[in-house]
Amino acid sequence: MNEINLGGKMIGINHPPFIIAEMSGNHNQSLERALEIVEAAAESGAHALKIQTYTADTMTLNIDRKDFAIDDQESLWKGNNLYKLYQQAYTPWEWHKPIFERCRELGLIPFSTPFDETAVDFLEQLNTPFYKIASFENNHIPLIKKVASTGKPIIISTGMASLADLDETVRAARKAGCEDIVLLKCTSTYPATPENTNIITIPHMRDLFNCQVGLSDHTMGIGVAVASVALGATVIEKHFTISRADGGVDSAFSMEPHEMHSLVDETKKAWQALGAVTYGPTEKEKNSLKFRRSLYITKDLKAGDVLTKENLRVIRPGYGLAPKYYEQLLGKKAAMDIKAGTPADWNILN
Repeated sequence: MNEINLGGKMIGINHPPFIIAEMSGNHNQSLERALEIVEAAAESGAHALKIQTYTADTMTLNIDRKDFAIDDQESLWKGNNLYKLYQQAYTPWEWHKPIFERCRELGLIPFSTPFDETAVDFLEQLNTPFYKIASFENNHIPLIKKVASTGKPIIISTGMASLADLDETVRAARKAGCEDIVLLKCTSTYPATPENTNIITIPHMRDLFNCQVGLSDHTMGIGVAVASVALGATVIEKHFTISRADGGVDSAFSMEPHEMHSLVDETKKAWQALGAVTYGPTEKEKNSLKFRRSLYITKDLKAGDVLTKENLRVIRPGYGLAPKYYEQLLGKKAAMDIKAGTPADWNILN
């Protein structure tokens, strides 16, 4: 499959993983904190920073009914209703421009997740280089068509989507004009557990949809993300905050700066380690061949002496004949006087 260009950075198996820091609502309704998060993401080595573009009114209705309440006892947001949660978590649209500008000043690629068609129109005015579709919106075909019609790349999280759902989503995006798609394996629980993440799906998804693939990771730590690189992930997204202790709607499963720095470093190492299918000594290993075992004369011999287990051994270093010839040499006679410590070769035999 072809490499793709995300905001000036090439994405593909021949390039280090593309790391996205997701701010979400961790700004805690402070533009100053939002800009501090941008700066921390840049310092940590992330390549892009993502925000979300919605309002409570573009997401849901301000109705106090059971349908709109979060009653899952395991949810981080239990006790809220949807409208109030989105009021607390949304990023004011007037903040988008200064956030994008600060990102660009610091070398970060800014982009966003739109949650309705008006958000796409707004983000087009900011010249966002590509878009993200959230897991909870991957069945929102009208939105996907709207985003795809811009012709820009789309990153799509795949949480909760069946294979049929994904097929419909990808087909809709391609038909509407999107040529470059990245699918992110995602488990839509917050936080997610490693045993519920199923990253073995990543290469299957890549082969099935012939596109770049990655991971939107809600697990704690970096282990799952590093492992995903070995399975072909070229894009990794993690929620990001300055400090989990400061609170925030997503802070409980967000990375802190030192963790993001480790993620960038360790995923790059995992990518470097992939290499190619190869056997035999690498260039760097060739100098180590001399430390392998080989056949050596271990006692002084006179011409005509017989090679035995007492005077011929398999030892280090590796300048003599290979150990596989040991039994073949036993019983042979020395063709000349030989000093102990001489590597065995065919020239010393009768």
